[in-house]
Amino acid sequence: MAGTVPKLAAPRPAAAGPLPSQPLRSAALAFAPSARRFRVSLAARARSPVIAMASAKEGNGAVTKRTTLHDLYEQQGQSPWYDNLCRPVTDLLPYIANGVRGVTSNPTKAISSSNAYDGQFKELISAGKDAESAYWELVIKDIQDACKLFEPIYDETDGADGYVSVEVSPRLANDTQGTVEAAKWLHKVVNRPNVYIKIPATAECVPSIKEVIANGISVNVTLIFSVARYEAVIDAYLDGLEASGLSDLSRVTSVASFFVSRVDSLIDKMLEKIGTPEALALRGKAAVAQAKIANQLYLKKFSGPRWEALVKKGAKKQRLLWASTSVKNPAYLDTLYVDPLIGPDTVSTMPDQALDAFIDHGTVARTIDANVSEAEGIYSALEKLGIDWEEVGKQLEHEGVSSFKGSFDSLLTSLEEKGNALKTAANL
Repeated sequence: MAGTVPKLAAPRPAAAGPLPSQPLRSAALAFAPSARRFRVSLAARARSPVIAMASAKEGNGAVTKRTTLHDLYEQQGQSPWYDNLCRPVTDLLPYIANGVRGVTSNPTKAISSSNAYDGQFKELISAGKDAESAYWELVIKDIQDACKLFEPIYDETDGADGYVSVEVSPRLANDTQGTVEAAKWLHKVVNRPNVYIKIPATAECVPSIKEVIANGISVNVTLIFSVARYEAVIDAYLDGLEASGLSDLSRVTSVASFFVSRVDSLIDKMLEKIGTPEALALRGKAAVAQAKIANQLYLKKFSGPRWEALVKKGAKKQRLLWASTSVKNPAYLDTLYVDPLIGPDTVSTMPDQALDAFIDHGTVARTIDANVSEAEGIYSALEKLGIDWEEVGKQLEHEGVSSFKGSFDSLLTSLEEKGNALKTAANL
């Protein structure tokens, strides 16, 4: 691969942890954590009558199976994405058949936990590549291959869906111009219309988002933990579209990845420290409440004269993407961060735990704008208890960036050691 490799890096680790399960549904499920556990493997799903809700033959004679994921998109306009990408990339095919419409990648986790990359890595080291350059060669191949698999969805939706996301280096999370250059480089070398370049929503990278969008590059803005920062992200997207000078904006799209479960993980600890009955009663409710309020902001910002002027040039809304959708607390409903956040023009990216649970017993219904007044009441009640939403967002952002930097640095160290061992063996 030609060109100088900027100091880039890998996307956030996919959510992990035990999966709670199959709770009863109720009108108040958005704010009612429950406690049972359940897990279904992909292979089991493929055979299960739960996933095979209906079958039909495609024009080529292949049998396709309908799932709740198909209903989620067709009935409610929400795109289900899969929060995992590893080799062989063709492992995504059953997910696509089951209704997945995009993917977010975590190459640090994928490469560190699989030997499927060893052959290409050995070839790259033998060709004189250093560890970081080799890393990016591995990542770019995965992204290009995945983009090819999702290309039919991208084409069928006229560029509205079927995206694969790859993130710039977490080392650049506080480097405005470095992020811009890294995004341009990734966009150029991946060279696929349906790639999203992931940029973190740090204060330093919000201006980067504007410039990258202005350059006609589609962006997945990641690590959004607060409504205030989300509004800055929307403004950066709108500013970028206006600054682009393009007469046709239809191919410049974006999603804003609003993290959910991590918010509860932090605020629940704060509430337990407060310890009053009022505080304890709010556990497991903060994240969904804030997400519903974020959606209200989305509706406000993507309407009115400014937005309508951009629509005339073909602009598409920056969709809200719900990230961190797996449940961290085993006492909670295993679809707690999926079921209550369903609505049109949104995305939910799910790791295996959340995806399995939703396919098995998720409820397909428009919920994103239900119980909004209740959500606002919860948000205010938390503030009255001393929860500072802006500080919560800053802490989670700091923890996220630090974690991703650590994972990336650790992987590069491992790859350097492996590369040195290969060179030593070759010289024996």
